[in-house]
Parts: sequence; structure tokens; C-alpha cells
Amino acid sequence: MPLFLLLLLLIPLSTSAKDLGELSANPYQQNSTANPYGAGSPFAPNGINNSFNPYGSPFSNQSAKNPFATDAPRLYDQQGTYRGKLSTNPYDPDSTSNPYGRYGSPFSPDYINNPYGAGSPYDSESPTNPYGRGLRIEGQ
Repeated sequence: MPLFLLLLLLIPLSTSAKDLGELSANPYQQNSTANPYGAGSPFAPNGINNSFNPYGSPFSNQSAKNPFATDAPRLYDQQGTYRGKLSTNPYDPDSTSNPYGRYGSPFSPDYINNPYGAGSPYDSESPTNPYGRGLRIEGQ
């Protein structure tokens, strides 16, 4: 085996995700997107409400606000379970805005706004609970 192939095997390929805050209706939690002085600030460096970074720009492929983005931020609950992509793309199968997808259909138990499923206002991990923690947002 050539030496350069051996070196490629030894180099770790890291795909470390960036913490973008937590999708939450709790305005008092520092890491919440509803906190205008925390992760929800329009000036937060990696915030989804900052239109001048890749995660909040209406033109970036990694943005939660671009309706054509294919690499939008991902949502995870506190146990690490994948909850879809925080995206306005109605055609992405994992988007929270796809009305026919698993994470965007109002009839799906995995939809983050379904009051009888993942969006229950009584669940501490629900993004609609004003006193809860919400869902973790990770960008690439």
C-alpha cells in the first residue's frame, strides 16, 4: 500500500458540529433562540437570527432561513435523538417546513409544533414550552 494512502488513514476526518443554541420559547435561558440577549440576538456570531453569518443568511446553503438550503442546521433533543433540520425548505424530506415529511407534517408525532407530540407545551424538551430547555441546534 502506498505511503500516502496510509497517511490518509491516519488523519482523522473531523466533522465537528457547531453549537448554534437551543430552539426554545424560553426567553430567560441564555442559550435559547428566544433570548434577545443570548443565542437569539441578531448579533450572535453563530446565531440563526444573525443574517450576516452562514446560519442565518437568506442566501447561505447552511442557513435556517434559506428556502433552498440543503445543509440546514440540525435539531437534536437532550438525549441526542435527531429531530430534523431547522429549515424553511419545503422540499427537503427532513425539513421542519416540509408539510409531508416526518418532521414537518402537522400530523406527525415528531413535528416540533404538534401539541400532542414533540411540540407538547408540557414537555421540558419541547421548543414551545416557555419554561423548558428546547432542542439543541447544530450547524456543520
